Amino acid sequence: MSGGGSPRLTVDGSGLRVRVVAASWHTTVMDGLLDGARRGLEDAHVADMEVVRVPGTFELAVACARLAPTCDALVALGVVIRGGTPHFDYVCQAATVGLTEVSLRTGTPVGFGVLTCDDEQQALDRAGLPGSVEDKGYEAATAAVATVVALRETAVPEGASAP
Repeated sequence: MSGGGSPRLTVDGSGLRVRVVAASWHTTVMDGLLDGARRGLEDAHVADMEVVRVPGTFELAVACARLAPTCDALVALGVVIRGGTPHFDYVCQAATVGLTEVSLRTGTPVGFGVLTCDDEQQALDRAGLPGSVEDKGYEAATAAVATVVALRETAVPEGASAP
């Protein structure tokens, strides 16, 4: 389990607009991830939150790209469970590269809440459900808000250009 070293972020996201983009596959896991993201945003005092559902994890990047100009941060939630074909590898890579590209191209932080698991139990263990040992939806939401706050506190001096 990777959660042993994760930081406990406490941030104030008052006034921020955050969009949560969530895949629809694996309903039980996705419900847990969404609930966790909502709790994370509530704990960060984010009142302007909207959820957008897409069919699957592959579609997260295009939805985030379209929504990025309308908000301060995005939270991308999905789950991909390994099967017997290379499909797992293609979807995981496309989601990771696509969401990274959205964040870098737009400058809008994207909280990465995509579970890439070998089996359903691993996903359930990370979904923030009763009995789960991790809450990746919560972590992704608070990471997105914390990044917005950190970037606002580290302003680029006037006349200088950001990299």
